[in-house]
Amino acid sequence: MHDIYLTIVLAPLIGAVIAGLFGKAIGRTATHRITILAMAISTILSAYVFKYMTVDGNETYNATVYTWMVADGIRFEIGFLIDSLSSMMMVVVTSVSLMVHIYTIGYMHEDDGYQRFFSYISLFTFSMLMLVMSNNFMQLFFGWEAVGLVSYLLIGFWYKRPTAIYANLKAFLVNRVGDFGFLLGIAAVLMYFNSLDYADVFKAAPLMKDMAVEVIPGQTWSLMTMIGILLFIGAMGKSAQVPLHVWLPDSMEGPTPISALIHAATMVTAGIFMVARMSPLYELSETALSIIIVIGAITALFMGLLGIVQNDIKRVVAYSTLSQLGYMTVALGASAYAAGVFHLMTHAFFKALLFLAAGSVIIGMHHEQDMRKMGGLKKYMPVTYWTMLIGTLALIGLPGFAGFFSKDAIIEAVHYSEIAGSGFAYFSVLAGVFITAFYSFRLFFMVFHGKERMDEHTRSHIHESPWVVTLPLIALAIPSVIIGAVYVGPMLFGDFFSDSILVSSEHDVLAKVGQGFTSWGGFILHGLQGPAVYLALGGAATAWYFYMKRPDIPGMFKQRLSIIYRVLENKYGFDDFNEKVFAGGSRKLGGFFWRVGDEKIIDGIIVNGTAQSVGWLASVLRHLQSGYLYHYAFAMIVGLMMMLLLFIV
Repeated sequence: MHDIYLTIVLAPLIGAVIAGLFGKAIGRTATHRITILAMAISTILSAYVFKYMTVDGNETYNATVYTWMVADGIRFEIGFLIDSLSSMMMVVVTSVSLMVHIYTIGYMHEDDGYQRFFSYISLFTFSMLMLVMSNNFMQLFFGWEAVGLVSYLLIGFWYKRPTAIYANLKAFLVNRVGDFGFLLGIAAVLMYFNSLDYADVFKAAPLMKDMAVEVIPGQTWSLMTMIGILLFIGAMGKSAQVPLHVWLPDSMEGPTPISALIHAATMVTAGIFMVARMSPLYELSETALSIIIVIGAITALFMGLLGIVQNDIKRVVAYSTLSQLGYMTVALGASAYAAGVFHLMTHAFFKALLFLAAGSVIIGMHHEQDMRKMGGLKKYMPVTYWTMLIGTLALIGLPGFAGFFSKDAIIEAVHYSEIAGSGFAYFSVLAGVFITAFYSFRLFFMVFHGKERMDEHTRSHIHESPWVVTLPLIALAIPSVIIGAVYVGPMLFGDFFSDSILVSSEHDVLAKVGQGFTSWGGFILHGLQGPAVYLALGGAATAWYFYMKRPDIPGMFKQRLSIIYRVLENKYGFDDFNEKVFAGGSRKLGGFFWRVGDEKIIDGIIVNGTAQSVGWLASVLRHLQSGYLYHYAFAMIVGLMMMLLLFIV
């Protein structure tokens, strides 16, 4: 199995190297064939590992590949931890990435950076696999930073566009803020546990449950709370939680395939995966869990509201991602880690489907993304229509679709939670159900139904996307329907994650949710007794009434609630704050230090001042060099007298 694990992670890397270094020489066709073959190998082997670990019930694999460095008795290693959690993540990452690779053939076929794009997305997949397969914090941090680096390259892929350069720089800087906290958390783990190996840290953690440290002199904190919060700050950046969410909507400046890869299966799920992996640490700090559940609730509710006022088709789906990441984070804060990663899995498939379907619409509309210039596309793009309908129904949580099982489990888990902030979280996730259904069907009706609002030239050229685009849509639509029903029992209420996720008995809300669970059909019947399903149907019905029956109503609301609309359109002022206060303040502070520190102190006093002082001293001393012998004799006599006086006194 060791060789299989190496092959899974190295195959995308080899494909990325070949495409990046030799893509121009071997041509476009060879480039996409090699990278897709590498991804197919990784996907097939990941599926085999998933079966080997979960269906066949083999023990967890935890081994070192090689030791990179030993310093002061601490080993820095590259190694793999393969259990039910990591094997599930491997299947999700590789399968979605494979669909994105195939889709890219059709979407990017006219782009000059074709080979470069395939190299980047393969490298992105390698980075995420290194992250999810790691068995230690050092390798976790390597994968963490690698996905951040490649996302920077992909968001700014069209580097001649100023908006793309702004977006990738924004993503990079915002994630540096989160990664600073993440690195401090890893440093704290190393300092107090004297190891970076997961197994060692998790084993020693209960012994340090009551340990207190002084973060600020005179102020003591629980060690586990401090570590949990610092690590979660990193997750806030990667998984785009308020207030470190601002980079994710702007990542839409990259090509649509990478939007699907970033938002569905790779970068944004890294933070969710990390917190679930660190469950043995988070279970020791209710304070950290409380912070997580509140941050997740704020993100789920308020980022969903922003999706209502967006007119760019990709940005609507992007704000949907932000909201759904909030749901996952809420589940983590409620100690329902299994529900969080279960929603991560179902969301990966239907959100990738929605992004790729949006890309198909953009292709059909000749790269027009404004939904106000669409409408009536159902008859032109039937495959895109039906697959996007499936993704939309999965997203809103219609009973029977994948999103229903994972989202309803989160809502019920939060309802049973007693963590501080769980009441607000329960309200937020319930309100988010209505909001999600409203903006999702607002998009659907504006794009595929109603009056055709495109110009005549665009209308005459609209057609269904080629098979390399529609095939991934169909392939992703299948798990978007069935995967929730298949795995709701074992993942949420069985022992699927027993080898990878630890939940203390007092926090085990999923056990309460699962009381009386019999089958996925029974879960649906139970869900019909709660408010979530009816809120979703209400949101969809409201969108139909507003945008199909009475399209004049949204304009009326915009006028009468102009203040609220401006707040939403302005994204609550986060971008303005970051631009004027955070970034602007940093620039002004840097300018102050440049003027005072660099020009006046360093240049003026240290560098130029030293030179001027030496020049002045030399100008004084040179008068002593007269060249007359009696002057030197007189100086010697004066010096001798001073020495005598020194000894006498």
